[in-house]
Amino acid sequence: MFRMRSMMGGMSGQQDGQAGMMGSGMMGPGMMSMMRQMMMGQQGGMGLPFEHVEGRIAFLKAELKIADAQAPQWNAFADSLRANAKAHQAMHEQMTKGGMPTSWPDRLAFQQKALATRLDALKALESAAKPLYAVLTDEQRTLADRLLPGPMGMM
Repeated sequence: MFRMRSMMGGMSGQQDGQAGMMGSGMMGPGMMSMMRQMMMGQQGGMGLPFEHVEGRIAFLKAELKIADAQAPQWNAFADSLRANAKAHQAMHEQMTKGGMPTSWPDRLAFQQKALATRLDALKALESAAKPLYAVLTDEQRTLADRLLPGPMGMM
């Protein structure tokens, strides 16, 4: 992780005081591919969260021991995770297939759109999480506090 932070700092010019690759608009598909490979190395080759959403949902359901009576709340939560994964995948595909804007104002607008998408996803996740959390047992809540998505909202 330190290596990734060091590289990111260098690319944005924060470590050496220069414009850096990101600041000069060189964040193209090749750079995104390189970053993805680095991230996969950091994650033990597991890939991006949206690539394994169904497996993650199955894992969480089994670990939490979701009962039949909790199924409606669980299903709504799982659907929220699926929707978040689709939104994340769409944004990722746009970034990696050359869909990133090249001009600074357009990049700012893209970042605003990405943040708005993330905020909407977090709100949807929270809307599904609250009813699920309400029907969990104390033991399940303890597990949920450890296992379920944090601020990133994905996996």
